[in-house]
Amino acid sequence: MEPAWRQAGKGRGRGRAGGGSGPPQPAVPRPARDSRTPAVGREGGSGRGRGAAYAAVTTSGAVQESHLNEKQSSQNKFEEIRKANQAAAQKFTDVQYSSSSEEDEEEEIHGKHGKILTSTFTTYTDQTGGDVTELERTRQYLSDAFQSGAITCLICIASVKRNQPVWSCSGCYCIFHMPCIQKWAKDSIFLVSSVTDEDFGKKDHPWPCPKCRYEYKQSQTPNRYNCYCGKVEDPPLDPWLLPHSCGQVCDRDFKPSCGHRCLLLCHPGPCPPCPKMVTVTCFCKKAKAVPRRCSAKAWSCQQSCGRVLPCGQHACARPCHAGDCQPCPRVSKQRCLCGKNIAERLCASPVWQCEKVCGRTLPCGNHTCEMVCHPGLCGECPRAGNRACPCGKSKYSLPCTEDVPTCGDTCEKVMECGLHKCSMRCHRGPCETCRQEVEKQCRCGKYSKLMPCHKEYLCESKCPKTRNCQRHQCKRKCCSGNCPPCDQSCGRTMGCRNHKCPSVCHRGSCYPCPETVDVKCNCSTTCIKVPCGRERTTKPPKCKELCRNPPTCHHSSRERHRCHFGACPPCRQPCQRVLKKCGHVCPAPCHDEVMVKQTDKHQLAGPWEQPSEPAFVQTALPCPRCKVPIPRACLGEHEVTPLPCHAVGPFSCKRPCGRLLSCGNHTCMRECHVVSQLSDTQDKHKAGKECQQCEEGCSEPRPPGCSHPCVLPCHTGACPPCTQMIRVKCHCKIMSLFIECLKITTADKNTKTILSSCKNQCPKQLPCGHRCKETCHPGDCEESCNQKVKLKCPCKRIKKEVPCFKARETQISVECDEACKDVKKRAAELKEAEERAASEEEKRKQQAELEAFEKRLKGRRKNKKKKDEVEIEETIWQKYKKYIMVPVCGIVLAVATFYLIQAG
Repeated sequence: MEPAWRQAGKGRGRGRAGGGSGPPQPAVPRPARDSRTPAVGREGGSGRGRGAAYAAVTTSGAVQESHLNEKQSSQNKFEEIRKANQAAAQKFTDVQYSSSSEEDEEEEIHGKHGKILTSTFTTYTDQTGGDVTELERTRQYLSDAFQSGAITCLICIASVKRNQPVWSCSGCYCIFHMPCIQKWAKDSIFLVSSVTDEDFGKKDHPWPCPKCRYEYKQSQTPNRYNCYCGKVEDPPLDPWLLPHSCGQVCDRDFKPSCGHRCLLLCHPGPCPPCPKMVTVTCFCKKAKAVPRRCSAKAWSCQQSCGRVLPCGQHACARPCHAGDCQPCPRVSKQRCLCGKNIAERLCASPVWQCEKVCGRTLPCGNHTCEMVCHPGLCGECPRAGNRACPCGKSKYSLPCTEDVPTCGDTCEKVMECGLHKCSMRCHRGPCETCRQEVEKQCRCGKYSKLMPCHKEYLCESKCPKTRNCQRHQCKRKCCSGNCPPCDQSCGRTMGCRNHKCPSVCHRGSCYPCPETVDVKCNCSTTCIKVPCGRERTTKPPKCKELCRNPPTCHHSSRERHRCHFGACPPCRQPCQRVLKKCGHVCPAPCHDEVMVKQTDKHQLAGPWEQPSEPAFVQTALPCPRCKVPIPRACLGEHEVTPLPCHAVGPFSCKRPCGRLLSCGNHTCMRECHVVSQLSDTQDKHKAGKECQQCEEGCSEPRPPGCSHPCVLPCHTGACPPCTQMIRVKCHCKIMSLFIECLKITTADKNTKTILSSCKNQCPKQLPCGHRCKETCHPGDCEESCNQKVKLKCPCKRIKKEVPCFKARETQISVECDEACKDVKKRAAELKEAEERAASEEEKRKQQAELEAFEKRLKGRRKNKKKKDEVEIEETIWQKYKKYIMVPVCGIVLAVATFYLIQAG
């Protein structure tokens, strides 16, 4: 199937099929061809028109190509044209019948589903090394999730769509619509509560799965739409994921639990076996531990088990096995519990009874043990001690050999009726049946009657109540009101509309129909099982068998296609009939049964009359014109092009003529034309009288390095030497020199160096900073500079001249002598003396300044004291407080003394 972006027009393939007036048809894939391949698809006349239709333009070609290569190229083109015609025939058949495109779409959809399944199994197959043998069951669940109509809600008998919220049973993994399962759970709990609860709705009753009857608690009623693994609520619809899946890793615990979690992406159905590798030993722990798949980690080494059996005498002889050892199968002689008998019995059951009465004498010495074979002591005599009379009122202490007598009192034990007591005297054995006359009511409570106490009174009236099914009447005689469940068959039509409910009569909706129906293909070879009731809406399966209908055209057999319903597609085999004009075989698809639009020439009576819909009639069309390619050479014999048989004739290939002109350098550029040859010995590649005359300039290759054109027109022989002056920069790039082109192109390397030199001193600077002393030269300057430079000692007293390159390379230095050292020493002493003198002078100046400052500071302090001594005027109290306080204190002291004397 072509992708959508390639089904548009493709050059000349955009034409309508057969050149008719029908709708435009999709383009046909065409074989790749180079620029020289002719294009076939349009019919034309002769001459230039036919050449434009069937020839392709080439940009360049080899003039000296041999005739043998031309034949080979023509044969290749012929094969390409033949393949193009076959592709056109295939396009015509695809237009008439679109089933092949539908199959391609289905294959594309299956391929998309396969990619999603592969991505779902990726994390699992990474652990198993690509082994998917354990995933077949899970793969079936995933395939059903993709297949339209494969998943059916058993409650409403409708398909489960991708965008509908669902719920999956954890027992059988069956998928139901969320509203359906919620209503089912609610109705199930209501029906159980209404039948069994006296306090309606107060108990937590479970509800069952509609398919597997797995029971869920009332609190487990689904109320949220979750993905399969339960991680995401309301999972979004993604076309690249499984329906109702979140796309995350499942991560659910494996069943049975092994400590690992599921590695698949979120998926329906049960998780596959655990793919992890674990190191385990065998059942009997004798063999060495080996790595095995976790799902199959239990293994047997097939050695003898050897464990001691429960009998304690023999060892287990079975091969290494799981679980406990079986009971010992050997036979041995075993005593019974009482030890009287010995019998051969299985070693696994040594304890047994001989079924004989013990018979040993009891401690009383009068009676024997009446128990069957038993271990241990027999115990005390059951007749020893105090015993009571039969009615239990009197007690006696008698020997075990004497029976207890009756007491003679009234028995007064409660009889079986539970209402009256026995009126007989104390007696042995059970009491008689109660025969007292009592008034009894019947079970339904409508009637009463006097009758013996031990008899039950039942009236003949039938119960008018409705049983728990709410459909049938009870009709039981003398019913107490607690009517039994209905025992009739339900008989109602189930949701499948095909069967009746076989269950006992019940309330509410019936369970889904358990039957399945086979939906078969047309040939009944392929079938799928669907729930009963879905066969009317389920699409028949795609059958891979071939259709068996006989052909209706002139062919002996029909084209191979798959089983289908309805009429077979039109025949797409080649016609293969012999054409009368040319004798070729018709390559077009079979046209014995073609739907042709019937033209209605009836004119409408007026605008009120509506035109009738176009009618199509199945008719046989004549064979189309022969399109078998016939090799024909063009006018100039450049190429051999296959033309359709019905349009064979002379044509121009539109290529340049290409024949060598008289100048011997150029070829004829006229369009392909007829060239007359004077004789058979004349070269076919030379121009004729119909070819053009050469008017081009000289095209001979110039000498190496010369870029000037030849001054002569197109000619034979060698071109004259070039005398043009070339402007060239000298080596130092300062001056421009003019040199003849011939000299510069024919000179050797040394000569070119001399010609390009301006003969002046080189202006470049050496690394040392001096100018180069050589004349203008190519390349870098020499680094050995011979210019004299002066070197000085550190004190700069001694000077020395040396070449520049020696000063740089050998690092020559001038050292100071003894005279230099004496000069340095005297200079240092003089400097120290000057520094001491300057220091003393500085101290003297600072002392003088200090003394002057102190003098100035003393004068300022005296003036400040005078300013601070301001007279402050005293108050009256400050002046006379001494004279006032002395008399007052004397008076106070005299008064205190007086009071002390009076008190004494």
